[in-house]
Amino acid sequence: MPRILNYQRYSRRVRRTANQLFDAVAIVASLAIALLLRMSGAVPASMWEGLAWSAPVFIAVGFLVFNATGIYRRVWRLASLPDALLLMGAAALAVTLSVGLLSVSGNATWLPLSVPVIHWFVLSATMTAARLWRRVASELPRRARAASAAPRGAATIVSQQRALLVGRPEDVEVLLRQIEQEESPAYLPVGILDLDSHDATLRLRGVPILGMVDAIDHAVDTLTARDERPSVVIIAEGRNGGGGLPGARRVQLVNAAQALHLSVRSATPDASVRQSLDAESIDLADLLERPATDLDAAVAARAIEGKRVLVTGAGGTIGRELTRQIAAMRPSDIVLVDCGEYNLYLVEMELRENYPQVPCTAVLCSIRQRQHVMAVFEQYMPDYVFHAAALKHVPLVELNVCAGIMTNVIGTRNVADAALRFGARAFVQVSTDKAVNPVSVMGATKRLGELYVQAMDLQGAGRPDSPRFMTVRFGNVLGSSGSLIPLFQRQLARRAPLTVTHPEITRFFMTVHEAVQLVLHSTARTMERNVQRGRIVVLDMGEPIRILDIARRMIKLAGLVPDRDVPIHIVGLRPGEKLYEELFDAREQRLPSAIEGVFEAEPIPVPLPALQAQFTRLAEAVGEHDQDLARALLFELLDPDRIVAAKAADEHAGAVVRSLHGNREGAAA
Repeated sequence: MPRILNYQRYSRRVRRTANQLFDAVAIVASLAIALLLRMSGAVPASMWEGLAWSAPVFIAVGFLVFNATGIYRRVWRLASLPDALLLMGAAALAVTLSVGLLSVSGNATWLPLSVPVIHWFVLSATMTAARLWRRVASELPRRARAASAAPRGAATIVSQQRALLVGRPEDVEVLLRQIEQEESPAYLPVGILDLDSHDATLRLRGVPILGMVDAIDHAVDTLTARDERPSVVIIAEGRNGGGGLPGARRVQLVNAAQALHLSVRSATPDASVRQSLDAESIDLADLLERPATDLDAAVAARAIEGKRVLVTGAGGTIGRELTRQIAAMRPSDIVLVDCGEYNLYLVEMELRENYPQVPCTAVLCSIRQRQHVMAVFEQYMPDYVFHAAALKHVPLVELNVCAGIMTNVIGTRNVADAALRFGARAFVQVSTDKAVNPVSVMGATKRLGELYVQAMDLQGAGRPDSPRFMTVRFGNVLGSSGSLIPLFQRQLARRAPLTVTHPEITRFFMTVHEAVQLVLHSTARTMERNVQRGRIVVLDMGEPIRILDIARRMIKLAGLVPDRDVPIHIVGLRPGEKLYEELFDAREQRLPSAIEGVFEAEPIPVPLPALQAQFTRLAEAVGEHDQDLARALLFELLDPDRIVAAKAADEHAGAVVRSLHGNREGAAA
């Protein structure tokens, strides 16, 4: 790959040098032709001498002007009328400045007054013809095809969407001309992503090429900084289905675009742009086969605006999307907490570039380190805490029990305790459907985190000013790091078989946008309406979807045929993996919610003192790195009989204390 890139760069330098040499020859040759035309072929020797020692001036000025006007940064094989006009203007400026420089120095006495005009005309014709001959040769048949195309519709587009175009320059150029031919274009092209070129300095029909397809994040950031953020990505397809974005790269682009809240469409040549784009919308959410849940962002904005927000796991998929949506709600500032340096750097840079008006602070901190967590909260005193930091990969956590407990259990306790100690208004934990009837270590650790947060919330019952502790539970997030969609993308890129663990395995799915909307919306509603304490919020994600069906739809989305172009292999369930997931435990009471598309669950609570005592035992086992003991204690804590017993013991202890207190009061009386 580096060798190919070096060759591309070398080839561009050679072409640029060749164009500059040609232009130097064209400048001198056109000046000689201008003299011959003016003098009818009888050019005096003094004029030839003047031309000889003035030629370097014309060449140097021409070189500077052509570079300054961007002549060498154009895709000339696809040049259009604006490119030709630019070339003529540059030639006029070069000739004018050259003659002016000679006149000021007193060295233009040999030059007849009409020669500069003839020189400009001949130079423009020579340079334009040299660059446009390939374009002209291909333009006539294209015009004929355009003339025979179907007539445009009569619909009027009231407003334009900014569009980022993707494809090979030849296909994108056709799409650009289609858009230009529309009477009321629905799309305004603001940038181009090339399939092959790394050069982000060229322009095509006046639209900048911003790099390769893989650089979509950087391209959108660049356009946002120019106040030209696109709302749609349009893939320029080749003729007869060729030349467009191939298989896995198409899926990768769609996934990346939707993470940036951009819709994705495709367009084919020789068709009405509006018709083809409306017919070919591409959306990873189509894999869900249900309407996307769209909650009112204004509700969350009322809670967040002007408040200080802290996000743990800010560099992860959920954390990063949280910071994006929160930043758009104008908080007073955002504190980004993550233990991964590179991911933390990425999310901080994204916020600084896209939301420069929102102060943000990046803090390298592991939630396992209690003293460090407390120090961070003491320094920044957040109003809202969104806890997205977690270890979530089921097989890895199954093999690393102590690490999973330290992050998902002890780490959650550290952050929740810090939120209580330093006066946060609300703490919101991101949980998973794997916490319901858990069989894996990861699910069990997340379930313990839910129980601790519930117990913290119930501790504040009867005190309206006490902070709220909430848990939001949802299923698999499409495209999140380490999840199913990126795995299928990598396999599709290699044309390798897609691996599915079991033909009947099912999962609940949602988009990252839905997940974060749910977190923010639930937080705001809980704070506004003082929702009953100790409940878990669950998104209505419809029916679970077979992973096998997801694999088949992914292959089709890549423009391939399942079982013919790409096979699907069944590899067997992994350690800790369930055949199906659930959203509610059998011992949880499922309740309707005030939020449409959302349910609430009320688990059997465990008293906070009982949890804290058991967490201490768990931390001791982890400290000794006794994985077997830690695993046994983990599932022992989730035993339903022990939960009920702990609750009964706590209630009995409370009754005894109240009785003793009453007896003392009676004796005193």
